[in-house]
Amino acid sequence: MTREEFIKVLDKKGYSYEIEGDKIVVTHDRNVWLDSLASLPPGVEFRNGGYVDLRSIASLPPGVEFRNRGDVWLNSLTSLPPNVEFRNEGYVVLKSLIGGYFDDWKGNIKGIDSKRLLNLMISKGIFER
Repeated sequence: MTREEFIKVLDKKGYSYEIEGDKIVVTHDRNVWLDSLASLPPGVEFRNGGYVDLRSIASLPPGVEFRNRGDVWLNSLTSLPPNVEFRNEGYVVLKSLIGGYFDDWKGNIKGIDSKRLLNLMISKGIFER
């Protein structure tokens, strides 16, 4: 998906956003439901006030960041490039990658924040295919 196509989707759904350099920053004050999208352009940051639903996307492009206030649903995701980052306040659902919520993954280490572990694993290329 191109940047222009993504902006058209945001406009159609009435989701607010800002352009910051090469980034499209989604700033909508509530949930962002993009469950029918098959892809995103590079350099998207979610700073919205609720959930982000991207359940149909199989892979994310470089530079996607999640800084939203709710969960992130990536049910169909089968790979993650090293520079995707999760700083959201809710859970991360990676159903196709690990079977469900990352917080519930049996590989988590007691005493280490699960998103910190997830971001480290992503940076090391563990989820690239």
